[in-house]
Amino acid sequence: MNGTSPRKPAIAGFALFTLAMMAALIALGVWQLQRRTAKHELIAALTERLATAPVALPPSAQWSRLNAASDEFRRVTFTATYAPLPDAMVYSSGSAVRKDASGPGTWAFLPARLPSGEIVVIDAGFVENTMQDRALQDRAAKKLVTGEPVTLTGYLRFPEQPGWLTPAENRIARLWFVRDQHLMASALGWGAVAPFYVDLERPAPANNIPRPGPLDVHLKDDHLQYAITWFSLAGAVLIAFGVWARGRRRA
Repeated sequence: MNGTSPRKPAIAGFALFTLAMMAALIALGVWQLQRRTAKHELIAALTERLATAPVALPPSAQWSRLNAASDEFRRVTFTATYAPLPDAMVYSSGSAVRKDASGPGTWAFLPARLPSGEIVVIDAGFVENTMQDRALQDRAAKKLVTGEPVTLTGYLRFPEQPGWLTPAENRIARLWFVRDQHLMASALGWGAVAPFYVDLERPAPANNIPRPGPLDVHLKDDHLQYAITWFSLAGAVLIAFGVWARGRRRA
């Protein structure tokens, strides 16, 4: 009796640990399946919005009702004049919605004034600018700021949130690492700007610098593989416990 009593608590304790591990791994697998469902819904919604014909830019009285959940990637068309104000660069390691911008570079952000006076920030396109060369983007921006109104077609986008590891902006180089037009406007004196920015589809400058273009959804979708991995690990933990417990009974 004395020789077997310590064994039962040991097995019971390890069984509880095994159940906790399995519960955690199964929960992770279920979470990945939920993320997969949400990702597929997002891809379907974005695909539908990107394929829709552009509509007129909503008037400023409606801007407060726009939000990322219902309006992100809505195609719009409008006339505006690029303002003679400093532009901004936003570093990119590659785009999830632009196949032609898969490598490092910068996005050129410029303020543009609507005929009604409001400022809308335009992501005028991608610059393959691996050294974040301010002179290169200055030359590109100057070619856009002609003082003449231009008809722009693009997609409504909303500010990004910085992550824990997002570097701080370099205001001397006018270089940001997150696409937040409000931060740029405050730093560069653009004044009050729309709560969204416009990811430009067209027109493109003659030299294609910066390079606007159509968006295409190709978001990474590895959630099923991750779910299978977590479920497999849960099964492996159960098998390991069974082998261990069987060995203990035989000992």
